[in-house]
Amino acid sequence: MRLKTVLATLTAALAAAGCVTAAGPAAAGSAAGPGVQNNACSPSVSLDRFSDALDKTTYQGAFVGNFSALAVDKDGSLAALEDRSSLFDLDAKTLQPKAVVPLADESGAALDSEGLVVDRDGTRLITSETEPSVRRYSRDGEILDRLPVPDALRVAPAGRAVRNGTFEGLTLLPGGRTLLASMEYALSGDSSAIVRFQTWRRTGDGRFALGAQYAYPVDAGLGVPEVQAAPDGRLLVLERGFTSGVGNTVRLYLADPRRATDTSGVENLTGQPGVRLIKKTLLADLADCPSLGATAKQPQPNPLLDNIEGMTVTGRAKGRLKVLLVSDDNQNATQTTRFYFLRVRL
Repeated sequence: MRLKTVLATLTAALAAAGCVTAAGPAAAGSAAGPGVQNNACSPSVSLDRFSDALDKTTYQGAFVGNFSALAVDKDGSLAALEDRSSLFDLDAKTLQPKAVVPLADESGAALDSEGLVVDRDGTRLITSETEPSVRRYSRDGEILDRLPVPDALRVAPAGRAVRNGTFEGLTLLPGGRTLLASMEYALSGDSSAIVRFQTWRRTGDGRFALGAQYAYPVDAGLGVPEVQAAPDGRLLVLERGFTSGVGNTVRLYLADPRRATDTSGVENLTGQPGVRLIKKTLLADLADCPSLGATAKQPQPNPLLDNIEGMTVTGRAKGRLKVLLVSDDNQNATQTTRFYFLRVRL
């Protein structure tokens, strides 16, 4: 998301931490010792390492950065979406780009592309928060389909969503039959502490039809930049905010939508009785992670922090999920494209 025009009440422009860029694919702090407990962010989350290897680099003339979403591709490589209409293919080990595909809408205009899912057939489901929309693309960037979106979730005046506050996260639930998108901020008329998660169900022809909608309780002053499904059907949810002179807040939650109320028929969500919100449990505040030598060019609670926006689950190791995060540098000299390698115990 380009965070220069976000809600005034949430402080525009997420100016985040930069760091000194080092050369090579592992320009990073790394775990010291054999046990992840040495790099604990919390009892549930540890940080293996970080990498700034791609910060302020280019590939085939394209700027490498502005990353808003990550996904594991069918061949094991990383698909990395940037919010200015490009989709990169990265080597999963070195993070180095191998290919880049331009994206556009039906008229050829650029997207504000934010959420990414690689579907089971290898096609890409990609959100744009401009309208908002969810489109299906081929591997070479051709539009194949467009999913329906409820009118209320459209940006005002067409709907009740705020500009730059719509579909930031996108994930496919286990089994591949349900797609879920997270709104970043509340709709007009809803409580500012509640954001909506929209689902689609896969139909017999492989397309997606509108499904249930759920209400997620977000911490005061924060938004939801990303959501990813865990193997058991629960959700990993990133919450993020920025305070001028202080820096970024980034928290990782485990959320369970399975007993939540379908709010698709509820016009205004104001915390009314009878509406069961998604339950969430804090896994870690990333300000509590070890800095591992990271440096920041602006004030931060922890120099490791930046404008973290993308997340994907890359595998399992010793009973924990391997989770990869990436920050969106907004192509800004004071921000950094940084990858974070986490281990998460659910």
